[in-house]
Amino acid sequence: MAKIFSEFSIGDLTISNRILVSPMCQYSAHEGNANSWHLMHLGQMATSGAGLVIIEATAVIAEGRITSSDLGLYCDENEESLANVLKEVRKYTNTKFAIQLAHAGRKASSNPPWKGGRQVRTNDPGGWQTLAPSPIAHGQNEENPMPLDINGMANIKNAFVASALRAVRLGIDGIEIHMAHGYLLHEFLSPLSNHREDEYGGTLSNRMRFPIEVFKAVRAAVPVTTPVWVRVSATDWVEGGWSLDQTIALIKELQNFGCAAVDVSTGGLSREQVVKLGPGYQVPFAKKIKMETGATTIAVGLITKPEQAESIIVSGDADLVAIGRSLLFNPRWPWHAAANLGAQIDAPPQYWRSSPLNNQDIFKGAPTDSR
Repeated sequence: MAKIFSEFSIGDLTISNRILVSPMCQYSAHEGNANSWHLMHLGQMATSGAGLVIIEATAVIAEGRITSSDLGLYCDENEESLANVLKEVRKYTNTKFAIQLAHAGRKASSNPPWKGGRQVRTNDPGGWQTLAPSPIAHGQNEENPMPLDINGMANIKNAFVASALRAVRLGIDGIEIHMAHGYLLHEFLSPLSNHREDEYGGTLSNRMRFPIEVFKAVRAAVPVTTPVWVRVSATDWVEGGWSLDQTIALIKELQNFGCAAVDVSTGGLSREQVVKLGPGYQVPFAKKIKMETGATTIAVGLITKPEQAESIIVSGDADLVAIGRSLLFNPRWPWHAAANLGAQIDAPPQYWRSSPLNNQDIFKGAPTDSR
């Protein structure tokens, strides 16, 4: 059997295969509330055959949203709306769900990508004051964020905990804390965005302090059976910025506090980044982190072909692969991967008849002749 279709456990969470749906922002919520778009989107992803669906970056406070249309989990209405979506999706699938909890920091108050993605200034309709470790704008002609004081940081840490507890009430199976892509916790980590002169800036241990405090607080608050892990940007792709060696140091520290896995991405902090794109271009970072720390690693980034994904797992470069845009383009990507690699996969019985006759047995439980 193809190794990518073998069971795997992230902490106490066992999933049916090693294909994950990467968290992908939909910019389609209203006041943080999930709606019929999320029902359609998550329904597609949950019936894709992937072993785990990671729900998109979900803001822990309203001001932490990337855009005014981001999903949130910071109030009862947010929780109820997502509960309604998950209730309907779970009627037709046993797929496991995780959620990525996030705060956008200085990259908040922005337009969605299809409207240019640029910052919405504080005094413009729909804009708000952004927050960050230091008053350094993300790009030219953008407003400086307001630097967080100790009380503000404590409030955000508590918000991560509150959102995590809401996720547990929703029956979410795992929690990913977003420390990547130039959002708030990454901003604390990188010397390019963190110029603080207190105990949260300067040295590597100081810059790691607040992200680690957030992780520890969430890990302590949720049941031990709920795995908590992180997404990181292994490099800023900018000289003098956050680097792979620093990422490895961070993961080693987080492992001391029960970090179940690391989802390895790159970039997003600086507009000066120079990214070396190519198929699987981020996989070497996952491989190095796995080799140096022994952590369960999730590889992402231009993983588009089943054979490519299988080779990542077989070679030991990573333990799992997270598929993003390829799954948006082809929501049955795991089905095709199973057919190509000679494996079996879970699928709703309503769709069993969709397979070509010679691939009928790719669906677990399907009778030999279901036509």
